[in-house]
Amino acid sequence: MFERPQTGGDRAVLVAMAIGGATDLEVQLQEFEELVRSAGAEVVAVESGSRHRPDSRLFVGSGKADAIRDQVAVHGADLVIFNHELSPSQERNLEQHLQCRVLDRAGLILDIFAQRARSHEGKLQVELAQLRHMSTRLVRGWTHLERQKGGIGLRGPGETQLETDRRLLAARIKHIERRLEKVERTREQGRQARLRNEVPTVSLVGYTNAGKSTLFNRLTDSDVYQADQLFATLDPTLRRLDLAPHQSVILADTVGFVRDLPHELVAAFKATLTETREAALLLHVIDAADPERERHIAQVEDVLAEIGAEDVPCWRIYNKIDTLPERDDAAAERFAGGEGEEAFWLSAQTGEGVERLYQRLAESFTESMRRGWVEVPPSAGRLRGRLYDENAVEAEQTGDEGAIRLRVQLPERRFQDLFREAGLDPETAFVGPGEDPGDTEDAQAAGARASVPGSGA
Repeated sequence: MFERPQTGGDRAVLVAMAIGGATDLEVQLQEFEELVRSAGAEVVAVESGSRHRPDSRLFVGSGKADAIRDQVAVHGADLVIFNHELSPSQERNLEQHLQCRVLDRAGLILDIFAQRARSHEGKLQVELAQLRHMSTRLVRGWTHLERQKGGIGLRGPGETQLETDRRLLAARIKHIERRLEKVERTREQGRQARLRNEVPTVSLVGYTNAGKSTLFNRLTDSDVYQADQLFATLDPTLRRLDLAPHQSVILADTVGFVRDLPHELVAAFKATLTETREAALLLHVIDAADPERERHIAQVEDVLAEIGAEDVPCWRIYNKIDTLPERDDAAAERFAGGEGEEAFWLSAQTGEGVERLYQRLAESFTESMRRGWVEVPPSAGRLRGRLYDENAVEAEQTGDEGAIRLRVQLPERRFQDLFREAGLDPETAFVGPGEDPGDTEDAQAAGARASVPGSGA
């Protein structure tokens, strides 16, 4: 029986099959090779073919399995990677037949994520996904797992090594889930604080390598790692983006999606993907020059639906227009969104078109601002201080009988909350939008002041 080697190698034979009459094998193979290279492996040979349905024992037929074994021997390959999801028994049978390690697509993506995770949360999420994936594969060709423990001081109550490993694995999964719950509570506290302060979140989503991190850096003047490779960045990054005086949003750069994203990853990254599900707006970044653009758009939308974000408002951002072979006014028409959908045509690399996106974001998130003069009694000094703390005061004057007149600008809901917390009627306090409180009819007619409800003032 084949014993898996304790050390790995990076010389790989790739296997991609067109199952059930699939016609996009060449496109799938191109993306598959990029994934393998992103993992750091060297592609030494590629085996492809077609089958009506996968073989229950080897996934491929016996003849194709023999051809793969010959490629392994000729090129001295260390592993064989399938662009498909294999069952535990198929992996075990293939390793015995090929006499080398076998990895499926889910295992490959998990390995890439393990390499790219940098934050504490990201490492925990990847480890959880790996353990869940591994828990179904303890029956593979590891023959020692089927033996009972023996030897002086090692004899237990008949428990096999396989059962012990399953129990330890389950305990480790529970431990990581508890730690992730703590991280999720911390993230939720930050999200609730942003909601209280009226700071909405705008989340960048899209297929991997569509240019999300490049656009994120362009908008926020950040230096998030970016590279022309799949899953260049994994850990989510949040930055404040100032759109107008007293109006900001939190821009979130999230992990990229990919075809057949392992369900273990979607489940493990639930806390991270909450930033997407609860965002005020999604910016769906699309590689405009990608020939598989429409297919990737559909796959991203499928994942958004899976995490419950299908109802979040979404703008399409057609990126990388600088790489298009043809550039004319008619080209932009082809990338316009559907009815009622906002679409933008830009290059995050050169900056072309980014200013229009920025201006539209500013327009969208400043429509609910309250700007103008308010008048509050001298006893409302604490409210005055809070308005200054939020940088909402543009000018100040002293009115009759020591009343405080302030020209403010801040989000409407925050305006309402601050005045009600101070025991003042927001609408009575608001004099008007004029440059000077005397410019408004309300101020001229009544010199309106804020009054404490029920005080008779």
